[in-house]
Amino acid sequence: MSLKKLPLSFYQRENVLQIAKELMGKILVTQWNGITTSGRIVECEAYAGVIDKASHAYGGRRTNRNEIMYDDGGYAYVYLCYGIHHLFNVVTNIRDIPNAILLRSLEPLKGVPEMLLRTGKKKADYTLTRGPGNLSKALGIVTSQSGMILSGKQLFLADDGFTYPAKDIAASPRIGVDYAGKDALLPYRFYVKGNPYVSGKPK
Repeated sequence: MSLKKLPLSFYQRENVLQIAKELMGKILVTQWNGITTSGRIVECEAYAGVIDKASHAYGGRRTNRNEIMYDDGGYAYVYLCYGIHHLFNVVTNIRDIPNAILLRSLEPLKGVPEMLLRTGKKKADYTLTRGPGNLSKALGIVTSQSGMILSGKQLFLADDGFTYPAKDIAASPRIGVDYAGKDALLPYRFYVKGNPYVSGKPK
């Protein structure tokens, strides 16, 4: 399986929904201390920056935490949710347009024994990389890596030539963004139909 790193130009495009759809089937790779772990993306959510009430950058909000969203596309944005879960996002678009895509679930490919150690799980079941918190834990992603460029050696997204047929990809409202009013209903979550690693069905 030869992996080709996604170029920064992949992220630096205007349409965050298009990029999110195209991320389905791509591979997230981490290489920390010489240990490689990877998985195929089977679920993600798009966040449309300043106009999206579910986005950390809604209304042009800028904080130390989310400042990386305002950079050029192709950086990692990792934040802490409920003080426990490290959530991994891909920054898209160009400088000052803070779009991002949350990776929610992966199908594990490489380094499962290491993923089990990191998550404290005894056996590799579907919960290993299901849901954004588990995904980050399994791949060793933490908030201190926020701001890392996605074209480096330690953290990157890649293409191995595999694609899901369009009929296998579904769209739904995002999960856990009820505070966003009408924007909570936008069909900005993409997932592979029937894939056991996909996280909870939206209500």
